[in-house]
Formats: sequence, C-alpha cells, structure tokens
Amino acid sequence: MIRGTVDTGTRFSHAWRALRHRNFRLFFSGQSVSLIGTWMTRIATSWLVYRLTGSALLLGTVGFVGQIPTFLLAPFAGVWVDRLNRRNVLLWTQILAAVQSLLLAGLTLSKLVTIWEVLVLSAFQGLINAFDMPGRQAFMVQMVEDRQDLGNAIALNSSMVNMARLVGPSLAGPVIAGFGEGYCFLIDGLSYFAVIASLAMMRVKPLPMRPGSGAAMVEQLREGWAYVSGFAPVRTILLLFAVVSLMGIPYVVLMPIFAAQVLHGGPHTLGLLMGASGVGALISALSLAVRKSVLGLGRMIAIAAISFGAGLILFGLSRAMWFSMLMMLVTGFGMMQGMAASNTIIQTVVPEDRRGRVMSYYTMAFVGMAPFGSLLAGGLAHLLGAPHTVIITGSVVILGGIWFATRLPAIRETIRPIYQAMGILPAPLEPVVENSAG
Repeated sequence: MIRGTVDTGTRFSHAWRALRHRNFRLFFSGQSVSLIGTWMTRIATSWLVYRLTGSALLLGTVGFVGQIPTFLLAPFAGVWVDRLNRRNVLLWTQILAAVQSLLLAGLTLSKLVTIWEVLVLSAFQGLINAFDMPGRQAFMVQMVEDRQDLGNAIALNSSMVNMARLVGPSLAGPVIAGFGEGYCFLIDGLSYFAVIASLAMMRVKPLPMRPGSGAAMVEQLREGWAYVSGFAPVRTILLLFAVVSLMGIPYVVLMPIFAAQVLHGGPHTLGLLMGASGVGALISALSLAVRKSVLGLGRMIAIAAISFGAGLILFGLSRAMWFSMLMMLVTGFGMMQGMAASNTIIQTVVPEDRRGRVMSYYTMAFVGMAPFGSLLAGGLAHLLGAPHTVIITGSVVILGGIWFATRLPAIRETIRPIYQAMGILPAPLEPVVENSAG
C-alpha cells in the first residue's frame, strides 16, 4: 500500500517536471490566462459571422482568410525565427495580437462591425500567427534547457491549451448570450498582457551563432525544404498532419451550424460542444504528460488519426445532444493525441540550427492547410449539409491514419540511430571480431 502511494506520487510529480524550469513556468502561467481569451474569441468570431451572414460558405471563408497568410509566409517566418531572438519575436506577436483583438472589440461593441472588418482583422491575425507559431515552437527548447523534459513540456503546453479550450468556450457562451460577442474580444485583448509580462520577465540564455545564419534567405529556405522533404520521419508525419488539417480540423468552422440547425440550440449549445472537444483534448494531453519516453509515439499518431476520423463520422450521424458531446470528446482526444505526439517526435529529432525552419513547415501543415480545409468544408456544407461533410472528411482522415501505419516500420528504422545517439534507446552492441590468428 505504501509502495503504491509512493509510485503514484512519483508518477504525478514526473508529469509536472518541466515546470521546474523558471522560464517555462512563467510561460505556462502567462499563456494559461491568455489562451482562455483566445478560445473565447474563436467561439465569438464564428458566432458573429454566422449571426451577421447566416452562411456556411462565409464561415469557411473567414477561416480561409484568417489562415492563408500562415500558409504563404510560414517558410519565410521560419528563416527569421532561426536568425532572430525568439523571445523578442514572441513579444511583438503578442503585442500585435492584443491590438487586433482590441480593434475587433471596439468595432463590435460600437455596432460598426461588418463581415468585411472581420475578414480584414482575421487576415491580420493570420499574418501574426505566421511568425508566432514557429517562434513559439522553436522557443520551447530555450525555455526547457534539459532535453529530457522537452516531451513533458510539450504535453503540459497541450494540457494548458486544452484547459483553455474547455474553459474559454464555456465562458464564451454565457458572455455572448448575455452581453454580445464584443466583450469576448475585449477579454481576449486584455488577456494578452499576461503572456507579454511573462515573456518580459524571462532570463533567456542567448543561442550560439548558428552556422550559415548569415546566408541568403533563399539558400536557407532551400536547406530547410531539403531537410523536411528528404528526412522520411519528418516528411511522413507532416504529410499525415497536412491531411488531418485539411480534412479533419476544419470541422470547427461548421460547429455553429451543428449547434443551431442540427441540434436546435444557440450559443450555449456551441459552447458545450466545443467544451466537450476540449475535455477530450485535455485528457489526451494529460495522458501524454505522464509518459516517460518518446518511444511508442509513432504508433500513437496512427491510432489517433483513425480515432479522430471515426469520431467525426459518428458526430455527423448524431442527432442527440448527449451523443454529439460524447463524439466531440472522442474527436478532441484523437486530434490532440496526434498533434502532440507529432510535435514531440519532430522536436526531439530535429537539429537546433534548422529548428525554426522545420517548425515553420509544421505550422504550414497544422495551420496552413486549414484555410483550404475551411473553404472545402464550407463549400461542401453549402452543397451537402454539415453532417454529410464531416462524414466525408472523417473517412479521409481514417484513410490517412491507415497509410501512416504502413509507413511506421521504415520510420522506426530511420529514427533508431538518432534515438540511440541521444540515449533514448540503448546503443547497439559492437560485433565481436575473432582473432584470425587464433
């Protein structure tokens, strides 16, 4: 009994080990506040667009406009992230994001907002994200100096995102219903000051000058692409991730339609559905936080994609609120499991001098494909209806997961020497050379 208690306590403390790093602890606390506001804005924006237009196609269009700058600019942003002070990059992106949210709040509260202002400000946010996301991912290594804690930091970061994903929509529904979307945007704008303060308080060791950091941007772009396209584990993970982002993740833009037309609810229904997805994602992130090794994450990526797709199909078939929430929980779990496992493997194997550029392609696969998915989802929903759309897209995600599973043996063979060099796997025994004279 005593031993079991000790083991449980050790496992629990192990799950939080990345917080022993001061810089990551500051980041974690600041982001915990800011991300709640971010999720409130996501819900409020989709509801505002649907209230102003009533159009599934325009819901998809706003998603496209908000994410296409990331697709176009992420590779260039990755080069800059490898060249510049990453903390300063994040400080500026957070300041500009606060300005964007406060502008949207002012327009909405003054009742001057139209779909055109939403489109312009969504594009501005996409421009910010093009630099923010690769910068944030690459900066993780500087906040967590012990590489053994990197996987735990990524899992805790995912836990934080998904706790906000749970809390934010739950708060957004009542705020929208009682006061309007503008107050969600205002709360979001003010919440950015928490993460700005946390970044300002960090003490970050400067990175050594990286070889080739003075090379022309075109040359560094070429080097980054050659690495991503030529290294099979990263290439395969990003290809699956791109399929999931194109076909699976854009289900979010259709959620107001499910809430209003399929389940006959309002903002509260939308908040509950998104909250259920957040619960599933949070459970996934916490399960990853207690892991002690990166081993086994490749198989988890395939399983996650298949479960994500299955959740989407069953959600599309559902007409009952309780079952829809249950499927949102499954969907959130599968989506986050795949995202966090992919991030952890890539961050573990990528060399430091290419980290910003590689994570920019990760950003392209994650966010950059989503605008095309948003347009596709909006167009299909306009023609076939939202339920049939998620059934089709969920089927494609399942096929992607099956394809990835067939590539796993080759991925393991390529990664094994890297893991052995890092001490994650035991080094191979040297062959015994017999003495020919004996």
